[in-house]
Amino acid sequence: MSETFNVYCDESCHLEDDKQPVMLLGAVWCPLDEVARLSREVQDMKTRHRAAGELKWTKVSKARLDFYLELVDWFLAEAPLHFRGLVVLYKERLNHALFNQGSHDDFYYKMYFSLLSKILNPEERYNIYLDIKDTRSRLKLRKLGEALCNDKYDFTSQMIGHLQNIRSHESYLLQVCDFLLGAVSYRHRGLSGNPAKVAIIRHLEERLGRELLRSTPLREEKFNLFLFTPREV
Repeated sequence: MSETFNVYCDESCHLEDDKQPVMLLGAVWCPLDEVARLSREVQDMKTRHRAAGELKWTKVSKARLDFYLELVDWFLAEAPLHFRGLVVLYKERLNHALFNQGSHDDFYYKMYFSLLSKILNPEERYNIYLDIKDTRSRLKLRKLGEALCNDKYDFTSQMIGHLQNIRSHESYLLQVCDFLLGAVSYRHRGLSGNPAKVAIIRHLEERLGRELLRSTPLREEKFNLFLFTPREV
């Protein structure tokens, strides 16, 4: 019998003209029957540390550093939870006219396809949730779903149960994705102005036993990273 997984996706520095050197996409996933328990545990951590409001990387501060460090340890200790991140390096090199029919949106969803296609198994079933960003998302999601199913020879579309946009405040696990992807983004942008964020990244790298600046083997399922370098023309 196949198992059902929930996949929560987020992005950082994804706009074409945001003057950022990188673009990042990320996904956190776990079995559907673990979602409620894991969400309660995040809520309990927030309550114990009096971390009010939505969990977001942009809100990280020294005042709640103990909470964020515990969150890292909790994620790494929870076997059902997994993270995969895709980092587009040297974003200024992107040539959409040559490779993406002149469309940054086409490239964006090609990268989403690359992120998700390595997670999915045609023998399982998935509910995929993307952080809502714009009013054109419905058509893009349908095309992404068709591409993912076709890539896995799932022409009856049984592999993907739901593919939809949600807002981050609706899901603690989407917020965990925002947090982890934010750490990868901060590291790849070479930032160091927030001591709490630096401490979190250092702690995460020490626990992983590697830097966040390198791709991991595809078989790495707990904290997987893929670095994509655009072709120079």
